Amino acid sequence: MKRVSPYVKMMVLGAIEYAEGDTITARIHAVARRSFEDENGHRFRFTPRTIQTWYSNYKKHGLDAIRSRPRSDTGKPRKVEPEAIHAAIQAVRSQFRDWPPTNRTALYRACIEAGHLHREQIAPNTFRRLVAELELLQPDTDERPKRRLAFAKAHINELWQADTMVGPHVPTDGPDSSKRPARLIAFLDDASRLCVHGAFHGRDDTPALIAAFRTAIYKRGVPEAVYVDNGSNYASAEFSQVCTRLDVLLCHTPVRDGAAKGKIERFFRTVRADFLTRQLNLASLEALNRQFAEWVETQYHQRVHSTLGMRPLDRFGLERDRIRYLAPNQGNDETFYYSATRTVDRANTFRLHGIRYEVPHTDLRERKIEIRYDRAHAKNPGKPKVVYHKDQRIGSATPLDLQGNDRPPSRGEP
Repeated sequence: MKRVSPYVKMMVLGAIEYAEGDTITARIHAVARRSFEDENGHRFRFTPRTIQTWYSNYKKHGLDAIRSRPRSDTGKPRKVEPEAIHAAIQAVRSQFRDWPPTNRTALYRACIEAGHLHREQIAPNTFRRLVAELELLQPDTDERPKRRLAFAKAHINELWQADTMVGPHVPTDGPDSSKRPARLIAFLDDASRLCVHGAFHGRDDTPALIAAFRTAIYKRGVPEAVYVDNGSNYASAEFSQVCTRLDVLLCHTPVRDGAAKGKIERFFRTVRADFLTRQLNLASLEALNRQFAEWVETQYHQRVHSTLGMRPLDRFGLERDRIRYLAPNQGNDETFYYSATRTVDRANTFRLHGIRYEVPHTDLRERKIEIRYDRAHAKNPGKPKVVYHKDQRIGSATPLDLQGNDRPPSRGEP
């Protein structure tokens, strides 16, 4: 079976946090009833045992446990994987009128006859035992009513909620000076209700989201987790990649369940009722953002929150020792860069957006490398294109200079 990417594993782990159930086992079983989509649009479902393994490894080793590593048993014979059993069962499901079937021997026989499993892989008794232990036969729907409980994190920067709100129309940067709705991207700390950062953007895309996330982290530190919906920007592989680099757990709400992010939705309601009803200068995004930043700092953060009984700014300041800032490093901005993979050619160069670059310092011919760069300057050869190999920073690539590389042979060279 195809290996699962860290992107999918992170979505599964994030789903456990807010799944239904009073115990971790119940929440894991609830997540096992969901399907998850990877970066290529392929959908997967996982057994409770697989999810339990990922969760236990995450608790012991953090996000390092879900990063891709070479299999330790590569090339060695092994028994059939639980995922393969689940896939075989799903493949023959149409042959049964009632689901789940009560006759597991007939189910095993159907998997063998269709060629999805082989007798030498798994015996009938083993099949029946694994189906029972892993709970691979689930009904189509769960008719229990959804229960929702109010929650709040105990400490600041344990969880940020984030979302996007449609704002007022402002002029664009284009030559036609047309007006388009600005998009407010905001991050709210769950424990203190502090708006760690919020800004209006002209485009509702992933680069705008990552730019807002970067500013929030530089201002308020790195959170342990981020809770977002399933919008294309928040579910993008690029945003997930940034979270993985920062050791931030990315959690997604259940599909079509916007009420799960109640705190950020309540903040947006305050923005609409208090900020957007004012006489605002809408001449440009810059002017709108200056007014919004002033409102957040002088109005929203200064009010006593009804639930907290204190101002959000004071609540956040009580635990300033918990704030984890990024250590001063030349690679901090590169953490938020877009990532592309290339194979280095025999001349130790690679191509990016039609421009040929030289790999810095190191001989990486015929090896795969990661290039990180600012998407806003992707086609500008003068802007940094940083090379990473096996998660190690090699340096900035430079455009190939054929004439500069030409030199006459020194005396004594053939």
